Amino acid sequence: MDLSISSPFRGAFPAPTSTFILNPKSRCSHSLNFFKHQNSYSKNPFFSRQKIPIRAQVSDPAVDDGFVIDDVPHLTDFLPDLPSYPNPLQNSQAYAIVKQTFVRPEDVVAQKIVVQKDSSRGVHFRRAGPREKVYFKSEEVRACIVTCGGLCPGINTVIREIVCGLNYMYGVDDILGIQGGYRGFYSKNTSTLTPKVVNDIHKRGGTFLLTSRGGHDTQKIVDNIQDRGINQVYIIGGDGTQRGASRIYEEVEKRGLKVAVAGIPKTIDNDIAVIDKSFGFDTAVEEAQRAINAAHVEVESVENGIGIVKLMGRYSGFIAMFATLASRDVDCCLIPESPFYLEGKGGLFEFIEERLKENGHIVIVAAEGAGQEYLAQSMQGIDEKDASGNRLLLDVGLWLTQNIKDHFTKERKMAINMKYIDPTYMIRAIPSNASDNIYCTLLAQSALHGAMAGYTGFTVGPVNSRHAYIPISNVTETQNTVKLTDRMWARLLASTNQPSFLNCDESTGGKVCKDTIDLINNMKITSI
Repeated sequence: MDLSISSPFRGAFPAPTSTFILNPKSRCSHSLNFFKHQNSYSKNPFFSRQKIPIRAQVSDPAVDDGFVIDDVPHLTDFLPDLPSYPNPLQNSQAYAIVKQTFVRPEDVVAQKIVVQKDSSRGVHFRRAGPREKVYFKSEEVRACIVTCGGLCPGINTVIREIVCGLNYMYGVDDILGIQGGYRGFYSKNTSTLTPKVVNDIHKRGGTFLLTSRGGHDTQKIVDNIQDRGINQVYIIGGDGTQRGASRIYEEVEKRGLKVAVAGIPKTIDNDIAVIDKSFGFDTAVEEAQRAINAAHVEVESVENGIGIVKLMGRYSGFIAMFATLASRDVDCCLIPESPFYLEGKGGLFEFIEERLKENGHIVIVAAEGAGQEYLAQSMQGIDEKDASGNRLLLDVGLWLTQNIKDHFTKERKMAINMKYIDPTYMIRAIPSNASDNIYCTLLAQSALHGAMAGYTGFTVGPVNSRHAYIPISNVTETQNTVKLTDRMWARLLASTNQPSFLNCDESTGGKVCKDTIDLINNMKITSI
């Protein structure tokens, strides 16, 4: 790469030379952070922290491959004279045989990997992992861990691996547990966490540190962090919790405190944007099979058996969709993203009657957020919210059960056997399975490597199977939802052979009409 100024990364990226554009949506005040030298964040003029694109000199001025870095903050952005130290991992026996112990400064992870020949390279995130230099001495670290929001399989594994990782890899002994969510910072005592204390907590469900919703008071929380001398904060929670983490980082920066704030995204519904999936999701899908299997056994053992299983999924139907695909015993899956209707041609009642005539039974899986607009029209809606600001949902399972029962017994004069199963709290309260345990370990270690390296105001997660550091705003601005226009939903429809409940245009071979597609693409499922 023929750069017009001196660079330690000469030739780091393949020819032709690239145009590097920093994402203007990033909340970082140091857009050029990506190119900072691992030994110095201020001495080389190439590593300016101003919000301007970095453009390499190219032979053809028209060449612009759209390489975008969506970077995360670093402590040196507001503490420029902060000293760095050699990473203790260079003396670790565990890493002695590793070919490349430390992540290279120029390593990034692409958000989009399916591209066309002439398409731009798109958005990239900084790759997660240990750095050659750290900005904390092990004996000076006082870390804390807090868990917020609802329960999810794997929380205790994340707690355990943060504690063990800090201690075993970096020699950190001073780690505090904040009890009871955000309000625990200013209303409860802390507990001391050691590898011995957390040794077997991964075998239990729930959270070892207790949790709560709401209670976020930025000023009180940062006051407490400052008073206790805490300099690393690990926050485990969903999108609302991560928004709180972002406000904590902003206040820390405003006060000029040497405090690294790292988020670990948690949601059993898999509705966190950008990352491949959230921890606990695999466990939830696996455990949901038990409820579906039970429903199937019940309904195939009676005449005209109708089984309804309600699964988690307030705004995203991933658990219901994946559990249906995994089961093969489900006849119909209802999710928040896909509207449905009961009566008339192509409606749910018609489909149920057809399946009863064909098979003698039917199993329906419904995400808890499915059909809420429909329910609100036929039931007295409640405009209430929980402490996290989430709108309280009407019970779609009980509503479906009652409406199906009334339709077939009163209108169709058919004898049916209804079975309703709601395993919601059983699923979210169990320990994580093997897959999620491994995933939680990677998340925890990525977070602590980032904090030790001086990064702050970030969250961690896999992007196309490679762990990355992501600006918190990226995972809080929008929710991850099932895309009805993608192939995965089509695979489910092909598997269950259920109706799509969408208007089709016979003149185009049964394709969904354009107006309906536009409506789906523009549909937003609000969380408030």
